[in-house]
Amino acid sequence: MSREPRPIRSDIAWSTRDRIEVRGKSLPDEILGHFNLGDLAYLQLTGKTPTEAESRVFNAIVITLVEHGITPSALAARLTYAGAPESLQAAVAAGLCGLGTVFVGSMEGAAKMLYEVLPTDAPADADLDAIAKQTVADYRARKQIIPGLGHPLHKPVDPRTPRLFAIAEDNGMAGRYVELMGRIQVEAEAASGKQLPINATGAIGAICCEFGFPGHIVRGFGVMARAIGLVGHILEESENPMGVEIWQRIEDEATAHIRPE
Repeated sequence: MSREPRPIRSDIAWSTRDRIEVRGKSLPDEILGHFNLGDLAYLQLTGKTPTEAESRVFNAIVITLVEHGITPSALAARLTYAGAPESLQAAVAAGLCGLGTVFVGSMEGAAKMLYEVLPTDAPADADLDAIAKQTVADYRARKQIIPGLGHPLHKPVDPRTPRLFAIAEDNGMAGRYVELMGRIQVEAEAASGKQLPINATGAIGAICCEFGFPGHIVRGFGVMARAIGLVGHILEESENPMGVEIWQRIEDEATAHIRPE
């Protein structure tokens, strides 16, 4: 039985011998020299030029995600580069593969959680305290970690979070999702008796909900931003390598108990 072909369509970009257009704008004439990288990312994602407020908030989000030190993703990139210095792109890809529910990608979990408990069509007078209490109770009953809360290093406050929320507030983008994230934190700390700061990805997940970004694409912001940071790590690795030293130290320590004296 023959299948009727489905139309193939993209509205993102096209090119000819003498033209390149991205989201309806001429790349050389309307974008180059006019857009910063964050604004172009916003245009690519939404098809719209960001307002000044949207630009400030979105750029703050992606800049936050570029770098966080010698993280597992940075280590993966450096170790891959140590083994395959001819393939920079493979080293970057190796680092990006670890952006999941624990590192960076947790902002997707935070956004999806917030959308689930407070849908975009929820009434304006929704009881955020009740929603926060129920959300925490549900996660605790399932013995699940609440995405966007807690950090192994930054306690009692993740220093990125208040700044992100302040930028969102200053630009009119700190609405009920930001408020709900704060109430979930308060409820979670009260229920657990532990310090559970809203981490950067929790803040970003809430702000992404204020933008209305689909929950399933939010992790992508971390992917595109962290790629920049990983290229920086690889440049440093090429000039002042640590990958082989890390490998040798780990091998020595991990096998010390079975090595002869």
